[in-house]
Amino acid sequence: MQPAELPLHRRWLYALKPASWPKLLVSAGLGQGIGVAAAGRVDLLALLLGAAFTLAHLSFIVLVNDWGDQEVDAIKRRLYPDGCSPKTIPDDVLEPSSVLMGGVGAGVLALAVAGLGEHLLARSGLLAGGAACLLLLVLYTLPPVRLNYRGGGEVLEMLGVGFLLPWFHAFLQGGKVMPAGLVVLPAYALLCLSSALASGLADEESDRLGGKRTFTTMFGPTAVRQAADGLVLGAILVWAALPWLAPYYAQLWMVLPVVVVMVADYRDLRQDGRYRPDAMHRRYKHTLHLCVWRGGLTMAGMLALAGLLGGGIGCG
Repeated sequence: MQPAELPLHRRWLYALKPASWPKLLVSAGLGQGIGVAAAGRVDLLALLLGAAFTLAHLSFIVLVNDWGDQEVDAIKRRLYPDGCSPKTIPDDVLEPSSVLMGGVGAGVLALAVAGLGEHLLARSGLLAGGAACLLLLVLYTLPPVRLNYRGGGEVLEMLGVGFLLPWFHAFLQGGKVMPAGLVVLPAYALLCLSSALASGLADEESDRLGGKRTFTTMFGPTAVRQAADGLVLGAILVWAALPWLAPYYAQLWMVLPVVVVMVADYRDLRQDGRYRPDAMHRRYKHTLHLCVWRGGLTMAGMLALAGLLGGGIGCG
């Protein structure tokens, strides 16, 4: 059955693309881990509010991005009618106006959750932080800026997913505007940039025809894969060096499991690079995303564990 023939609630679920959610869920989890490490405890209300904000934020991103990319999506469907999944608007899964209104509604809900968190948890500035998270997508997808069409989309994604969203959740959970755990984010931002670069690999032809400038259309898939590999390796090395770069915060037992997990995934990533370029883009992207997500979640778990065992770390 085609997605457009599904019942309405299942069409909306299809449009929300649950398979893409881990990209933001892992960033949110890492931020929550930083917050737990700072506070030395888990605030269940902050955890629930964080989950609600993330789901609304995800819905905002997916729906508004689909509305903004409908022309490029239509080109891709014409190029590869049997080689890619049906698209929400070009394949009439939902009406364009419904997609836009759903995205706007999700954005309003995300802001409401952020405002509620600021009020209930006394987190002054949390609403502004939530608005900044949403603003990045406006700059990414919508005119007049539309950086995703001007060669800056990958960098903007790195800033949003790698820095701003984890900071928002760390502040929500831990109550500190600048917790010491932010020291783990530069390496995580490298991982997010690698993920953003890889996301454009399979869309090179349709993006070029649609006038979309990405790192892949500008530099080619081979250079992008090499850059993504290098960024992952750089992130592993930075996290491995944290006990020496930030001894006031990170200990060897905290980072060792993260490094072990990521080295194993990096080995798989390099093996996927041996496939022919036209046959391996999807496999490579899947393996890279798993590497990023496992590394981020492992780091989140180790930070939270260290904070709970030590009553808060890096609080001085």
